[in-house]
Amino acid sequence: MRFRITHSNHKGIQLIHLHDDELSCTVSIAPEKGAMLHAFVVQAGMGPVNIINNYSNKAELDQELALSYKSSKLSPFPCRIENGSYLWEGHRYQFDNRFPDGSAIHGLLFNKNFTVREQKTTEFFASALFEYQYEAEDPGYPFRYTCQVLYTLFHGNTLQVQTMLHNSDQQTIPMADGWHPYFQLSESINDCWLRFPAKGMLEFSELLIPTGRILPYQTFNASKPFGNTELDNCFLLDPAGGQPVCEWSHPTSGLSIRFVTDEQYPYLQIYTPPDRKSIAIENLSSAPNCFNNGIGLIELAPGQTKTLTLHYIIDTKETN
Repeated sequence: MRFRITHSNHKGIQLIHLHDDELSCTVSIAPEKGAMLHAFVVQAGMGPVNIINNYSNKAELDQELALSYKSSKLSPFPCRIENGSYLWEGHRYQFDNRFPDGSAIHGLLFNKNFTVREQKTTEFFASALFEYQYEAEDPGYPFRYTCQVLYTLFHGNTLQVQTMLHNSDQQTIPMADGWHPYFQLSESINDCWLRFPAKGMLEFSELLIPTGRILPYQTFNASKPFGNTELDNCFLLDPAGGQPVCEWSHPTSGLSIRFVTDEQYPYLQIYTPPDRKSIAIENLSSAPNCFNNGIGLIELAPGQTKTLTLHYIIDTKETN
């Protein structure tokens, strides 16, 4: 069969692999660390290439995960919550886990052990379903909900990632969702090209908190060299129509990534790490600090389930 699933332990990191043997494409997920995307290996002109900048072993993962959040699931909120505090239905909540600047950052599930609920292969795809039941574990978020992540590898180096959020509580709860993968197509992001048609850029304070203003931004409406650009910004997109909301490419090698989302991910956060070996391209349902500013906030009613879908499509065109 073209598609199959295997398991392995890579230097202490437990992994589940989705394989497309016809294209020698493999997607690797680490369920014990937030069901993170550990690898997406495709065949290019220079041989197999992992487009995900990951952790080389368990020791590095344990040491750096809460600093870099590479490939983390951002739930129940993405990016920052100002002062790690927010007001919800008349009650003030304060997160225990906060960044050095005082913000709560990147949610609560990035280091959780997800249960493998289902694995499936057919002649058309390989998929694995992961689940975490959050039981009001942080005083800053004393609610109950279930997060399921379904990874499906299709033909054409296409990875679909679906997130299902179910409110298991007795009250409506604030919710948002996002991803934090770091992509690498070459030794330096300076050699890559970027395109994303933005409707605007959210103005940030010095602490990367939206001020409420939307600034014009058209720098990468058409594909152009990334060069020395530095970003740690959030952009407003128009994901309607099924067209890619972003394209990251390396013309020299012919490698490129197309990001296709449903309408549930209208925000794009882009971050350039100081080493410039990879770039974080983060599809978000809501803006940073959404628990306070309400920008894109999901209000999930008791018993309600919200599904959000994105696709990473890798092209490997040969170059002369």
